[in-house]
Amino acid sequence: MPQDGEENKAKWYVAHTYSGYENKVKDTLERAVENRHMQDVIQEIVVPMEERIEIKDGKKKTTLGKVFPGYVLVKMVLTEETWYVVRNVRGVTGFVGAGGKPEPLTDSEIRKMGFDLTASATCDYEVGDTVKVVNGPLESFIGVVESINKEKAKVKVLVSMFGRETPVELDFGQVEKM
Repeated sequence: MPQDGEENKAKWYVAHTYSGYENKVKDTLERAVENRHMQDVIQEIVVPMEERIEIKDGKKKTTLGKVFPGYVLVKMVLTEETWYVVRNVRGVTGFVGAGGKPEPLTDSEIRKMGFDLTASATCDYEVGDTVKVVNGPLESFIGVVESINKEKAKVKVLVSMFGRETPVELDFGQVEKM
């Protein structure tokens, strides 16, 4: 299943579910992980939600809606056992991937979805490191890390704009070490 050297690294996978079963799948899977003591290999289960504003009878109403109906994101170390556990949860129809084989989401796919799914607040750079902005309005700008806020998963970067250094606050996932 996993390629050499990747056995112990959890990645994000997409499980396909019956529409409307996303939260049931999440709850059932969380219970299965707890009962089987698999928290170290199936680390996180997410049903991405977003606020939506609806106008009904001239009144504004904010509701929460699923971003990807019919899908649940699972951060796990892919093994025969984890694959089996997720696949056999009632309501799961399979994984997204070629030939029924689960394919992990790439970092760029995760960023494009607009989710900081790596919110375990990790960054591979330190204050003083040179970084490149990889998404957002300042994409491809180069800067130097001025400060790191692990609690908020934010990094302050001094970016050179119009001939002057400008401090910019970005999410961890928006920058990469050069």
